[in-house]
Amino acid sequence: MTSPSGTQDRYPNQNEPIWSRSEKTIARKAFDAALGRELHEVIQEAKKMASQIKEPSDLWDLERYLTERRKDIDRKYDTRGSRLKDVLGRLLFENRLGEEDLRGLRKEKMKSIRSFAQFLRDDAA
Repeated sequence: MTSPSGTQDRYPNQNEPIWSRSEKTIARKAFDAALGRELHEVIQEAKKMASQIKEPSDLWDLERYLTERRKDIDRKYDTRGSRLKDVLGRLLFENRLGEEDLRGLRKEKMKSIRSFAQFLRDDAA
């Protein structure tokens, strides 16, 4: 019996392409590198803020900064497969990764990732 889906490389109930094992590896490596760089920035800023604590309110400013950054990072780095192209597009838009980090992904995925990055650029303008 044939599949109800017209193509074998798509999920049956979604319009999302399946990621090959090699594409998952490429995306994961780019994702992890971008996350590592962003966390490094947070660490550096937290150290700077901590070194300048003089008053109790400064301590709470640090706590507020860390809470806001954690929430932002948790939202941004959503690892669900259905969101992966958007996550990579956002990271491309934010210059947290470059297209060279995504070399090896199929053309239609790169087109979709670039398209989302462009949408964000246009929206920010």
